[in-house]
Amino acid sequence: MSKILFIDRDGVLIEEPADEQIDSFEKFRLVADVIPALLRLRDAGFEFVMVSNQDGLGSASYPRESFEGPQALLLQVLRSQGIVFREVLIDEHFPADNSPNRKPGIGMVMHYLRDRSVDLDASAMVGDRETDMEFARNLGVRGFRIGAGQMGWNDVAHALADAPRIASIERITKETRIRVSIDLDRVADPVVLTGHGFFDHMLEQLGKHGGFALDVQCAGDLHIDEHHTVEDCALALGAALKTALGDKRGIGRYGFTLPMDETQASAVLDFSGRPYFVFEGEFPRDRVGDLPTEMVPHFFRSLCETSGLNLHLTVRGENAHHMVEACFKSVARALRQAIRREGSELPTTKGVL
Repeated sequence: MSKILFIDRDGVLIEEPADEQIDSFEKFRLVADVIPALLRLRDAGFEFVMVSNQDGLGSASYPRESFEGPQALLLQVLRSQGIVFREVLIDEHFPADNSPNRKPGIGMVMHYLRDRSVDLDASAMVGDRETDMEFARNLGVRGFRIGAGQMGWNDVAHALADAPRIASIERITKETRIRVSIDLDRVADPVVLTGHGFFDHMLEQLGKHGGFALDVQCAGDLHIDEHHTVEDCALALGAALKTALGDKRGIGRYGFTLPMDETQASAVLDFSGRPYFVFEGEFPRDRVGDLPTEMVPHFFRSLCETSGLNLHLTVRGENAHHMVEACFKSVARALRQAIRREGSELPTTKGVL
């Protein structure tokens, strides 16, 4: 079946100057990263359909023929790079607001609703306005809004071409309010804010050394103590990992011994679906910063509970700070190995993980 990427034009394929339409060759600029992103999407099997409310490349105050040149140039530039449109659809009734063809109306694309060879579930719309997102909802496809403060073309290509393993989990209790977002197939600087400095630093190790994008936001009852914040962040992160991994096809599944000065930590794990945690080690002091060291094994035990992870964690050393950090780093490196996709086979003889 065909996958269609419906694409708005002004502000999406070509940059749109503030408060005006593109009405000359001098104002013609391609949006950043649009060509490499479209090539990735083409290679992923998408066909392209341009859908625009604007007549030509300008406003209604200019004659149509003034803008056939820039429109033709756009198509020529994209065609020269191997990007061809299945259809170019422009509302001929512009600027009539009551036109069924004017987005968010879907009059111009009704034939795609009737075409059984088109997979609308796999198709999408890319625009820069809320009307484009309404158009996507009306058509029944995913909507991606790009532009200032929104995503860019590389984000769209990643979301559609890479089949990213992503998850966002919210956990709200009387003690904590947490949101965890992860993307296991994108490397990014971790963003962590729990109100507990040392714990933030440890969670950052998981994202950084695990090789995945991690965002953790937590408002917890730290005025009481750190227990609920640490435990609930682990539970939310574990749930996010389980959701993002899906059926676990293609993953490495297993995983890391890591030295840190005088300390050595070993994390042996298996995304078996059967939560189990074993910890071996004794910390030489009760706290590192504001974090009780007893919460370190408790964090990983909670992580195992919701992720379905079997983890054996061993640490030995003399410096408690090094020992705690080595625990998080070794688990992170083990996660990096275990979540890496190496194909599409399910790594088990049981048929399910």
